[in-house]
Amino acid sequence: MAAATSTIVGLGTSSLTSPSRLVSAKQANCLTSGFLRSPVAARNPLRLAQASGGRFTCFEQNWLRRDLNVIGFGLIGWLAPSSIPVINGDSLTGLFFSSIGTELAHFPSPPALTSQFWLWLVTWHLGLFICLTFGQIGFKGRTEDYF
Repeated sequence: MAAATSTIVGLGTSSLTSPSRLVSAKQANCLTSGFLRSPVAARNPLRLAQASGGRFTCFEQNWLRRDLNVIGFGLIGWLAPSSIPVINGDSLTGLFFSSIGTELAHFPSPPALTSQFWLWLVTWHLGLFICLTFGQIGFKGRTEDYF
């Protein structure tokens, strides 16, 4: 029984035995600092959802922030450098499109794993997606004043 009535001393409070002591101890030892947030009541997101008709959303509605300018300029920005003939006198776009034609010549059967089509497909699309990603970051960063 002695263990049940003993008090546990914690940081900043005198004991944890009764809630009334905790409240009075917190009020007595009110410390302020520039590193601590001000004591503001936390908002309950579920309660906020009821204010908007019962629909609860964690993210903003337009999280993708799709813009057709980025798609258009990104595609042009990738087609221009990939159309320069630097691979044995051919361009990456030309090699990719000609390999599509070669593989369509024997259409019902798929391309072989050793076909050059897979190399041109992966390289061309990887460059396109990198260009679109950086275009989205740059265009939206500029319009939203990140830099």
